[in-house]
Amino acid sequence: MTNMALYRHEMKGSVKLLIIFGAIITMYVSIIISMYDPEMMKMLDSFAEAMPELMASVGMKADAADLLGFMVSYLYGFILLVFPMLFCILRGNALIAKYVDKGSVVSLVAAPVKRRTIAVTQMEVLVSGIVLLILYATILELICAESGFPGELEVTELFKLNGGLLCLHLFIGGICFLASCLFSDVKYSVASGAGIPAFMYVLQMLANAGGSAEKAKYFTFFTLFNPDGILAGESSAAAGAIVLFAGAAVLYVLGIMVFERKDLHI
Repeated sequence: MTNMALYRHEMKGSVKLLIIFGAIITMYVSIIISMYDPEMMKMLDSFAEAMPELMASVGMKADAADLLGFMVSYLYGFILLVFPMLFCILRGNALIAKYVDKGSVVSLVAAPVKRRTIAVTQMEVLVSGIVLLILYATILELICAESGFPGELEVTELFKLNGGLLCLHLFIGGICFLASCLFSDVKYSVASGAGIPAFMYVLQMLANAGGSAEKAKYFTFFTLFNPDGILAGESSAAAGAIVLFAGAAVLYVLGIMVFERKDLHI
């Protein structure tokens, strides 16, 4: 089902973005983890107390009990949500819609390769990029934590946490992939593939801020990723991750089906 020549070509196209976002994640993860000491934590907590709504909107909370709790507070509300999401948006749009918009999709479908194979291969390119980015973030967290604070990181819990994070970004990638398959014009693909996740994240920020805006959590899929719930072993948090994974599978299948039946005007 996979066209390896196309897969290798598109993975080369992913390398630049993976390096860019990998570098950004490296910078933030290494800096944040290095700040896990009493003095720096006290300073960060003072920021959270001075600007509670602003800090809460990006998931940052004071008084972390351990290293992983500290990482959740300062990495999993913004850094590890937004940057992989940007990768999904940029790469997802380039895999299908960009080809169709430029007319270069002709060279793809003219080859003796089924449309389904093309769509599945492009899906695998996007999924591979997402998995590599989350895997890299996980390895980086392990290295930074163990080198700076040996023995303090609960490795099993980190794997569970990043498993949920992977499900979230696979779901976001599914939205971008479906939009790319659905629209022939790049501007509409980007508007929906980028607009929906961005709008959902804004709703999540409003919900995090609390008050009357807290009800916004019922209208965003980001609520299904609950880092604190995952670490606490809550069944609802595990169920949320499963829903995201199942939703991602549905979105990718729908994208493939749409591309198979799409009028490419050729």
